[in-house]
Amino acid sequence: MNAQQIKEGAQQYLANTYGRFDLVLERGKGATVSDTEGKEYIDLGSGIGVNSLGFADEGWVREVTKQLGKLAHTSNLYYSAPCVELAKVLCTRTGMKKVFFCNSGAEANEGAIKAARKYSLERYGKGRHTIVSLQNSFHGRTMATLSATGQDVFHQNFDPFLEGFRFAPAGDTDKTLSMLTEDVCAVMIELIQGEGGVVPLERDYVKAVADCCKKRDILLLVDEVQTGIGRTGKLLCCEHYGLLPDIITLAKGLGGGLPIGAVLFGEKCENTLGPGDHGSTFGGNPAVCAGALAVLSRLDDAMLGEIEKKGAYLRESFEKLPGVQSVTGLGLMIGLQPAEGIAARDIVTRAIQKGAIPLTAKSKVRLLPPLAISWEELEKAAAILSECFEEGE
Repeated sequence: MNAQQIKEGAQQYLANTYGRFDLVLERGKGATVSDTEGKEYIDLGSGIGVNSLGFADEGWVREVTKQLGKLAHTSNLYYSAPCVELAKVLCTRTGMKKVFFCNSGAEANEGAIKAARKYSLERYGKGRHTIVSLQNSFHGRTMATLSATGQDVFHQNFDPFLEGFRFAPAGDTDKTLSMLTEDVCAVMIELIQGEGGVVPLERDYVKAVADCCKKRDILLLVDEVQTGIGRTGKLLCCEHYGLLPDIITLAKGLGGGLPIGAVLFGEKCENTLGPGDHGSTFGGNPAVCAGALAVLSRLDDAMLGEIEKKGAYLRESFEKLPGVQSVTGLGLMIGLQPAEGIAARDIVTRAIQKGAIPLTAKSKVRLLPPLAISWEELEKAAAILSECFEEGE
């Protein structure tokens, strides 16, 4: 099919749930992708933070292909080496104790919610089931994770939502702590609110909430679906905050392009979920786990250091640029707030026309390039995007 046929087919056969840009992608290598006409673009979104190693990384392809030739799928009724090896690597590198695998960030957050409520039920009985999340948060699009999401725009059309969620103002320590009443079993946070506009939480605020949770045996759940697996220059964003939560959720960049989610349990709740409490047909899929192992094998100290340097380069490139009001984020998770009167989507559209593909997040232009993006690709993309901001004034 040519580009026009693909777009017409999408209109006819796909549910109209996405506001797509007018771009049909066909193949890629590294951080560069081309459309059906052969025009090249530098990817600054990595499939919304998924393609950690870029497109067609040789090591990643080799490991996934090798596993597909041996065992593509079994189920969790049996054991398989890639699943166990990946769990071991994650626990060893994060300090967590056990892992549950699923298929996405929303599923991982569902698992975290269930575990938190069971943990509290077993120790304190019924009625202590409320989960406090933050205003402006985003935790997924299933019914439970939508219920945990603190943005009104997502709370439309699907009533009734699940009960037992409460929203605290992000950054307001006194109000947040006042909401941690006797019926609360967990606090669920993103250390950088990604879909909320790349908004980092202040360290003092996070410490105060974490200390209160520890004192009252309230579980601290950290959603690292977007911030985890090297995105911020550390394996986990928690490391920037000196934090070891009770539960961490991962997805996106972990699979390097294949669907995976993971719930990491700390010592307090490592044995909370037992047989039959939770499950996932595809969770721990051998081929997907092989891909995740390939990603983690590349994320050594040298690569994490490069991510921090590249993030610093992007921040410096845009902090004093006319047309950019502010720059937020850590590592290769950057939010660019256009000056008043400039729409983020217009910047993205203009960038695509010039050969770079950024994202949006609320009113900001969001940058989530592949972690393995080359300096040449990064500098070229930054120049294109700078030009777009200057034209937008």
